Amino acid sequence: MFEVSGESQKINQITDKIIGCAIAVHRGLGPGLLESAYEECLSYELTQAKLSFKRQVPLPVIYKGVKLDCGYRMDMVVEDLVIVEIKAVERIISVHEAQLLSYLKLYNKRVGLMFNFHVSVLKSGMKRIVNNF
Repeated sequence: MFEVSGESQKINQITDKIIGCAIAVHRGLGPGLLESAYEECLSYELTQAKLSFKRQVPLPVIYKGVKLDCGYRMDMVVEDLVIVEIKAVERIISVHEAQLLSYLKLYNKRVGLMFNFHVSVLKSGMKRIVNNF
């Protein structure tokens, strides 16, 4: 029988809240704006939902034991558990998914959510990416 661990349950509860916040933003704004506008509004919604988060989190690359700043920035990290990437593109392509999976591996997190706000219904623009979850 499959048993959900405490951490897995917590992650699922948090992702449910994040998705609800993203849907609220999309309903309020619709498609057609810049990623920065969606990030700002999602930040507002996450604050209202009493979720802690960081924005534009730098992500160094560790190479041969040396921490290198390669300019990577994660859009958001929520509750120090879930990485959120915001897009406003025609469609999500494999390189976008690979980017989020790389962030999960480099930051040692298990779950990431990608939202493409450039769609008519946000459900079709959501992706959940997992790293050994």
